[in-house]
Amino acid sequence: MKKIKDIFKFKKQSAGLVCDVNPPSAYGSDIITVKNLTKQFMGIKAIDDLTVNFPQAKTIGLIGANGSGKTTLVNILTGMLFPDSGEITVRDKKRTHIKSSELRKYRIARTFQDGRLIEQMSVIDNLLLPVAENNLIESLKEVSTKDYQDRLEKVLEITSLTEHKNKNAEELSYGLRKLLEIGRVLMQDADIYFFDEPFSGLFPEIVEQVCEIICGLQSQGKTIVIIEHNMSLIKRLCNYTIVLNHGKLLAEGIPEEVLQNKAVRESYLGI
Repeated sequence: MKKIKDIFKFKKQSAGLVCDVNPPSAYGSDIITVKNLTKQFMGIKAIDDLTVNFPQAKTIGLIGANGSGKTTLVNILTGMLFPDSGEITVRDKKRTHIKSSELRKYRIARTFQDGRLIEQMSVIDNLLLPVAENNLIESLKEVSTKDYQDRLEKVLEITSLTEHKNKNAEELSYGLRKLLEIGRVLMQDADIYFFDEPFSGLFPEIVEQVCEIICGLQSQGKTIVIIEHNMSLIKRLCNYTIVLNHGKLLAEGIPEEVLQNKAVRESYLGI
């Protein structure tokens, strides 16, 4: 079986795996732009006239206190919620909202904090489901394993699920279930990945494996957005940071500089 290091290119340091801060892709452009975005729930603004840019080919840490609007923003950018107002631009295409059915067109994939596995389906079928056709009639047809064989085998190797491929999702441990969720987004071969707290509840060895996967994606020039509360992981994996506070942009930039920002330290870190 191939090791992750044989599939993805990354580097390790004594403190643990560290992503390459200069993956092979041009910087200087924004792959997603949000302008004057607003979303309210029962009169409370979860996103409040937010304007922010997501730079292309960077690993972006999306951080902020609970209730700051992180997940709401990701839900809007992945079609789970429609904003009340504002504008979203993805690769120069302006929209008032994004539909979940359009994610493949935009080459966007995401994980969910609460998981979205089909418990009674096998690992293989869970991996193939996201690449099924969105069209209602086409989605009723069985997805051919052979059409995605190479990608499937690679994802099974990366996520250490090869020997579990015929098990149902409900039979897996918590850590393997997390890896299966990540495998589902890898199957989509996207350009933009959103990871909603991918390290939550994981043992250290699985944390390192997820880090390797994220670094591998970065080495391919993918744009990665990570919602995460562990600042050590943010500093290890991310080369850009966006901080939200009450639905507004509080700070953005290189993690080391942002985390020294007085407003960030007071509102988020509490120091």
